[in-house]
Amino acid sequence: MNPQSKIRNPQTEMGHFADRLAAAVHAKGTPLCAGLDPRWGSLPGSIRQRHAGNIAIAYEEFCFRVLDIVAPLVPVVKPQSAFFEAAGPAGMTALQRVLRKAKQLGLVTILDAKRGDIASTAAAYAEAAFSEFDADALTINPYLGRDSVEPFLQFARKDGRGLFVLVRTSNPGSGQLQNLDCGGKALYVRVAEEVRNWASENKGECGFGDVGAVIGATQPAELASLRKLLPEVWFLVPGFGAQGGTAADVAAAFRPGGLGAVVNSSRGITFPFAPDDQNWEAAIDAAARKTIQSLTPARV
Repeated sequence: MNPQSKIRNPQTEMGHFADRLAAAVHAKGTPLCAGLDPRWGSLPGSIRQRHAGNIAIAYEEFCFRVLDIVAPLVPVVKPQSAFFEAAGPAGMTALQRVLRKAKQLGLVTILDAKRGDIASTAAAYAEAAFSEFDADALTINPYLGRDSVEPFLQFARKDGRGLFVLVRTSNPGSGQLQNLDCGGKALYVRVAEEVRNWASENKGECGFGDVGAVIGATQPAELASLRKLLPEVWFLVPGFGAQGGTAADVAAAFRPGGLGAVVNSSRGITFPFAPDDQNWEAAIDAAARKTIQSLTPARV
């Protein structure tokens, strides 16, 4: 990718990530994060016909149109890197353009790539996310320990970016490892304690740190206990909607006043239509508004 093609947004290079996230949630009045997980078979038929044989361009057009719909409604979007990567180099260019457009629309961007490695490799992943793709935040896997997290912290903190660390995920098999006893505490609790330490190193004026935790909506009991353990940590909450998480399930993720969590919905917002539905854009708008309304009681 051509570095000259990047458009820098001064707003992302000044101010603390947690403060910008809090301001965005306040401005839109909702914690909803729209997940961008483009799938060829689910795209509107008109887009597939127009771009037959060019999956990357189809993904780009679809995501651009989704962004135009949701930008007035939600504060955050979360593109899933894997779907773009599967479309090859052109898909990575499409991802870059989607992130750029989201930033131009004033949205906070979370690149969902779940990176995890050490030393120069971790640094390269971080540089790609924050310099080349200009994401506001990145999801990472902490399994390799602090030395694997450190390069991401260093790059994120250079100009006010954030991290979301996998802690208690929403997939059905998550407990196989995350619930293992680790000195009298579950492994995910030990990871959460490390996240608390990392977040405390760099807090914004809003009181939250720049390191957040990924905690699934399908784990409501853990959400409640982890909110008590991590009062100064932003939560990224996947698993809402299509994966089974409800507004009641995510209520415990919020601190009094309604801050502390962004709740992601991907399929529920981006694909609430059949591929042959001519009114698919209206369906996305309606789904986003309905989801926002459903989340309102959870923040009270």
